Amino acid sequence: MAYEDVMKNIKPYDQKSFEAMAPGPFQKFLRTCKIYQFIRFIIINLKMLKVVAKSHH
Repeated sequence: MAYEDVMKNIKPYDQKSFEAMAPGPFQKFLRTCKIYQFIRFIIINLKMLKVVAKSHH
């Protein structure tokens, strides 16, 4: 497929250009699940501790 063929269907400032993707059902579940959020919180904190520990040597 040629570049020109792809580009002729794209219109600048079309409404589709400004719409964000909607999250799927699994993504919505992960965003609202307290257990998953707590696990992610712990993982991120452990990563930060690792970075801070490296900087103090």
